[in-house]
Amino acid sequence: MKIIILGSAHPLRGGGIATFNERMASVLQEQGHEVIIYSFSLQYPSFLFPGKSQFTDEPAPAGLNIKSVINSINPLNWIIQGNKIKAERADLIIVRFWLPFMGPCLGTILRIVRKNKYTKIVSITDNVIPHEKRFGDEVFTKYFLKPIDAFVAMSKEVLNDLKSFSNKPSVYTPHPLYDNYGVSVNKGEALEKLGLNTSEKHLLFFGFIRKYKGLDWLLEAMNDDRIKVENIKLIVAGEFYGDEEAYTQLIEKFQLHSSVKLFTSFIPNNEVKYYFCAADLVVQPYKTATQSGITQIAYHFEKPMIVTNVGGLAENVPDGKVGFVAEPNPKSIADAIIKFYEPNSIPELETNIKVEKDKYSWDNFIRKLLDVAKT
Repeated sequence: MKIIILGSAHPLRGGGIATFNERMASVLQEQGHEVIIYSFSLQYPSFLFPGKSQFTDEPAPAGLNIKSVINSINPLNWIIQGNKIKAERADLIIVRFWLPFMGPCLGTILRIVRKNKYTKIVSITDNVIPHEKRFGDEVFTKYFLKPIDAFVAMSKEVLNDLKSFSNKPSVYTPHPLYDNYGVSVNKGEALEKLGLNTSEKHLLFFGFIRKYKGLDWLLEAMNDDRIKVENIKLIVAGEFYGDEEAYTQLIEKFQLHSSVKLFTSFIPNNEVKYYFCAADLVVQPYKTATQSGITQIAYHFEKPMIVTNVGGLAENVPDGKVGFVAEPNPKSIADAIIKFYEPNSIPELETNIKVEKDKYSWDNFIRKLLDVAKT
């Protein structure tokens, strides 16, 4: 088929969405489809973007046709690009939806595309109800959803949210592996690369630092006397998308300077492996969630996890098999960390992780997506 992916791609960072879209395009091309990614020339106006830069300095992925032409805030651009995409007469458009802000732009483009009475439109919905609510969310979301033919949700919670907005065909399939960050390296090598002590225990909090991700809870958990006695360290790797001072004040308050290691610049793809391979355990202390790509990076590097019991996080992390599910509070997170370090706390851990990892193949994801496109 001729397939268009509508969403972020290189040179945008995209918070994992760009990486996902590029990997999906590669898989579809390997299966024999013709794929074009229509990405953004302007994704967010600067005053709405909380990070330092929307762009990466890394080279473009090889072999992909990426057109960075969509301006998210220019209605004239939406009309021009909508007509160009309509004229492509693609068999299928796969559009990513992660934020209501994108509703007017993407919804308008897709309404124009539908006028060719040929192209089928499937949306991969990362979120329907956003983590951080803003005025106009519901209106923008409804506007986006109307021209879609079918939906793919990567958590059961999002699938249920979709049902409150639409009765169109929809399917749940878990987020596939982020398997494009290279192969694992030796733990000692990874720790040395990061300048960390190779004889210490290390946790990892990874990804953009936003309020809903609960780093403040994890810092409070690090203040637990049991964790201090065990001399457990925390690696925080990711860019602040919000008030940095709130976290540095907690580090000061709890005197965590020696136990929390901050790597808070944007982490390029070719360095991700060092952070995961340096860690004993990946911790996702989220306050709200749907699904998380961090889980799929952890599976790629075969790392155990602690996640909080919110949204769809626990769906992909069987408690007591590949890690632990904690309640969403600092005490329960601390309990789970201490439990993990108890001898034989998870029998056959390495085997269990490999078994779970096998469930999240790209081939399974693409098969379900193309199946729902046919309904």
